[in-house]
Amino acid sequence: MTISNAYCKGLSLLELLIAVAVLGIIVSFAYPSYSAYKDKVDNGVAISQLQVLIDKIEIFNAVNNRFPNSLDELSLSDEQKTDPWGNNYVYLNLSTVKGNGKVRKDKNLKPINGAYDLYSKGKDGDSTSPINAKKSQDDIIVANDGSYIGLASDY
Repeated sequence: MTISNAYCKGLSLLELLIAVAVLGIIVSFAYPSYSAYKDKVDNGVAISQLQVLIDKIEIFNAVNNRFPNSLDELSLSDEQKTDPWGNNYVYLNLSTVKGNGKVRKDKNLKPINGAYDLYSKGKDGDSTSPINAKKSQDDIIVANDGSYIGLASDY
Protein backbone atom coordinates (compact mmCIF):
# COMPACT_ATOMS: atom_id res chain seq x y z
CA MET A 1 0.00 0.00 0.00
CA THR A 2 1.39 3.38 -0.92
CA ILE A 3 1.04 6.59 0.97
CA SER A 4 -1.28 8.08 -1.69
CA ASN A 5 -3.75 5.14 -1.34
CA ALA A 6 -3.89 5.55 2.45
CA TYR A 7 -4.53 9.27 2.05
CA CYS A 8 -7.47 8.70 -0.29
CA LYS A 9 -9.32 6.47 2.20
CA GLY A 10 -9.78 9.18 4.87
CA LEU A 11 -11.52 12.55 5.07
CA SER A 12 -9.57 15.70 4.60
CA LEU A 13 -9.99 18.54 7.07
CA LEU A 14 -11.73 20.58 4.39
CA GLU A 15 -14.29 17.82 3.73
CA LEU A 16 -14.96 17.50 7.44
CA LEU A 17 -15.47 21.27 7.80
CA ILE A 18 -17.88 21.30 4.86
CA ALA A 19 -19.88 18.41 6.38
CA VAL A 20 -20.07 20.22 9.75
CA ALA A 21 -21.15 23.46 8.03
CA VAL A 22 -23.92 21.69 6.10
CA LEU A 23 -25.11 20.03 9.29
CA GLY A 24 -25.13 23.40 11.05
CA ILE A 25 -27.25 24.95 8.30
CA ILE A 26 -29.75 22.10 8.45
CA VAL A 27 -30.04 22.40 12.25
CA SER A 28 -30.45 26.19 12.04
CA PHE A 29 -33.48 25.70 9.78
CA ALA A 30 -34.97 22.77 11.71
CA TYR A 31 -34.72 24.12 15.27
CA PRO A 32 -37.25 26.99 14.92
CA SER A 33 -39.79 24.58 13.43
CA TYR A 34 -39.22 22.12 16.26
CA SER A 35 -39.49 24.89 18.83
CA ALA A 36 -42.79 26.14 17.37
CA TYR A 37 -44.11 22.56 17.28
CA LYS A 38 -43.11 21.99 20.93
CA ASP A 39 -44.85 25.22 21.99
CA LYS A 40 -48.02 24.13 20.18
CA VAL A 41 -47.94 20.72 21.89
CA ASP A 42 -47.33 22.27 25.33
CA ASN A 43 -50.23 24.68 24.79
CA GLY A 44 -52.48 21.75 23.86
CA VAL A 45 -51.46 19.84 26.98
CA ALA A 46 -52.20 22.89 29.15
CA ILE A 47 -55.62 23.30 27.52
CA SER A 48 -56.42 19.63 28.19
CA GLN A 49 -55.28 19.87 31.80
CA LEU A 50 -57.32 23.05 32.33
CA GLN A 51 -60.42 21.25 31.02
CA VAL A 52 -59.85 18.46 33.55
CA LEU A 53 -59.47 21.06 36.33
CA ILE A 54 -62.70 22.76 35.23
CA ASP A 55 -64.52 19.43 35.42
CA LYS A 56 -63.15 18.80 38.94
CA ILE A 57 -64.10 22.33 40.05
CA GLU A 58 -67.63 21.91 38.68
CA ILE A 59 -68.02 18.53 40.42
CA PHE A 60 -66.79 20.10 43.68
CA ASN A 61 -69.36 22.89 43.22
CA ALA A 62 -72.17 20.40 42.56
CA VAL A 63 -71.31 18.34 45.66
CA ASN A 64 -70.52 21.19 48.08
CA ASN A 65 -72.77 23.92 46.65
CA ARG A 66 -69.77 26.28 46.47
CA PHE A 67 -66.60 26.70 44.48
CA PRO A 68 -63.33 25.68 46.15
CA ASN A 69 -61.26 28.42 47.76
CA SER A 70 -58.09 26.92 46.28
CA LEU A 71 -57.02 24.00 44.13
CA ASP A 72 -55.80 22.27 47.30
CA GLU A 73 -59.43 21.46 48.15
CA LEU A 74 -59.63 19.26 45.04
CA SER A 75 -57.05 16.73 46.29
CA LEU A 76 -54.96 16.95 43.13
CA SER A 77 -51.63 15.25 42.53
CA ASP A 78 -48.57 17.44 41.98
CA GLU A 79 -48.74 16.64 38.25
CA GLN A 80 -52.32 17.89 38.04
CA LYS A 81 -51.39 21.17 39.75
CA THR A 82 -48.56 22.07 37.35
CA ASP A 83 -48.59 23.13 33.72
CA PRO A 84 -46.24 21.75 31.02
CA TRP A 85 -43.64 24.41 31.93
CA GLY A 86 -43.49 23.37 35.59
CA ASN A 87 -45.50 26.29 37.01
CA ASN A 88 -48.54 25.85 39.22
CA TYR A 89 -51.93 26.58 37.68
CA VAL A 90 -53.47 29.74 39.11
CA TYR A 91 -56.97 29.55 40.56
CA LEU A 92 -58.91 32.39 42.12
CA ASN A 93 -62.40 32.03 43.59
CA LEU A 94 -63.95 35.39 42.68
CA SER A 95 -66.44 35.28 45.57
CA THR A 96 -63.51 35.60 48.01
CA VAL A 97 -61.90 38.58 46.25
CA LYS A 98 -62.51 42.15 47.31
CA GLY A 99 -62.34 44.53 44.36
CA ASN A 100 -61.13 43.68 40.88
CA GLY A 101 -57.36 43.96 41.44
CA LYS A 102 -56.46 40.28 41.06
CA VAL A 103 -59.27 39.37 38.66
CA ARG A 104 -58.27 38.60 35.05
CA LYS A 105 -59.56 41.29 32.71
CA ASP A 106 -59.94 41.72 28.96
CA LYS A 107 -58.69 44.69 26.93
CA ASN A 108 -61.67 46.76 28.16
CA LEU A 109 -60.67 45.93 31.77
CA LYS A 110 -63.82 43.88 32.29
CA PRO A 111 -63.53 40.57 34.19
CA ILE A 112 -63.37 37.59 31.81
CA ASN A 113 -65.12 35.20 34.25
CA GLY A 114 -67.93 35.36 36.76
CA ALA A 115 -67.27 32.61 39.32
CA TYR A 116 -63.53 31.88 39.23
CA ASP A 117 -60.33 32.51 37.30
CA LEU A 118 -58.20 29.57 36.21
CA TYR A 119 -55.11 29.84 34.03
CA SER A 120 -51.53 28.87 33.30
CA LYS A 121 -48.88 31.58 33.27
CA GLY A 122 -47.59 30.09 30.03
CA LYS A 123 -44.09 29.45 28.79
CA ASP A 124 -42.53 32.57 30.34
CA GLY A 125 -44.06 31.87 33.78
CA ASP A 126 -45.06 35.52 34.13
CA SER A 127 -48.49 37.12 34.04
CA THR A 128 -50.50 40.18 34.93
CA SER A 129 -54.21 40.91 35.33
CA PRO A 130 -55.16 42.37 31.95
CA ILE A 131 -54.76 39.55 29.45
CA ASN A 132 -53.77 41.91 26.65
CA ALA A 133 -50.59 42.93 28.53
CA LYS A 134 -47.33 41.66 27.04
CA LYS A 135 -46.63 39.45 30.11
CA SER A 136 -49.97 37.69 29.66
CA GLN A 137 -49.96 37.02 25.91
CA ASP A 138 -48.61 33.45 26.28
CA ASP A 139 -50.96 32.56 29.15
CA ILE A 140 -53.40 29.71 28.65
CA ILE A 141 -56.66 31.06 30.07
CA VAL A 142 -60.17 29.98 30.87
CA ALA A 143 -62.58 32.75 29.87
CA ASN A 144 -66.33 33.28 29.58
CA ASP A 145 -66.85 30.88 32.48
CA GLY A 146 -65.26 27.98 30.63
CA SER A 147 -66.59 28.50 27.11
CA TYR A 148 -63.12 29.64 25.96
CA ILE A 149 -59.89 27.83 26.83
CA GLY A 150 -56.79 28.86 24.97
CA LEU A 151 -54.05 31.43 24.48
CA ALA A 152 -54.73 34.85 25.92
CA SER A 153 -53.40 36.40 22.71
CA ASP A 154 -56.16 34.64 20.74
CA TYR A 155 -59.00 35.73 23.05
